[in-house]
Amino acid sequence: MTRTIPLYAALSVYAVIAVFPLLWMLSTSLKAPSDLFRLPPELIPRLMDPPLTNYEIVWTRHDFLTYFRNSMIIAGLAAAGQVMTCALAGYAFARLPMPGKNTLFALVLGTAFIPTEVTIIPEFLIMRQMGWIDTWLPLIVPSFLVGAFGTFMLKEYFAALPDEYAQAAAMDGASVFQTFKDIYLPLATPALVSVFVIAFISNWDELLRPLLFLNSRDLFTVPLGLMGFFSQYEAAWHELMAAAVISIAPLIVLFALTQRYVVAGFVGGGLR
Repeated sequence: MTRTIPLYAALSVYAVIAVFPLLWMLSTSLKAPSDLFRLPPELIPRLMDPPLTNYEIVWTRHDFLTYFRNSMIIAGLAAAGQVMTCALAGYAFARLPMPGKNTLFALVLGTAFIPTEVTIIPEFLIMRQMGWIDTWLPLIVPSFLVGAFGTFMLKEYFAALPDEYAQAAAMDGASVFQTFKDIYLPLATPALVSVFVIAFISNWDELLRPLLFLNSRDLFTVPLGLMGFFSQYEAAWHELMAAAVISIAPLIVLFALTQRYVVAGFVGGGLR
């Protein structure tokens, strides 16, 4: 028991350090502008009347509800597309015989090491040529292509499942796609949920592509909406922190609801 005390103490310190910025953000979102730079700083704010004034301003004056809705649609569709294509690719790499499979898989994984800055200019030129600028298509359609991380994770998960399932399905006359859809896909639910959560968070936090591809304010996403709280000489920190709390709330709720599946998905992929 005494051996675990230093470990728990270290973890407790780390937890406090990790959680404190979130607490300070929440505290600032409830403060009046005159209390933002009060010395000494106060973690427990003196609430305004009404206490959620900053949140009301964010929703009404800054049209944050539109940005929130746009991000939900874009991130949800992009994550769903990534799950669909990565599941197909992962199953093919894990269980289907094909020539050059390992080489092709290595090429797919290699794309994960290419920085976004290297491909963003050709990507912008392609989207402009297709007439997709100032639409959501550049933010959604590329996610329907195979992603390196999702393919790798699902490939490892499918490979860890027993071969007897496929053999039994073949004896019953099931096709390759039926075996994938009716047997292996339901068994891979934890991994599918994990890929969806990671893809959703990644697309929700995306700033560079919306900044390049979107011009109309009614199409803006949450990260672009957060930039609206900055001006050349100052920032509305109390409103910005309220908007930041709103922006991370869906991610916290999503992870809280799917934590069990996410943990099982990562663990299951390493059982092999």
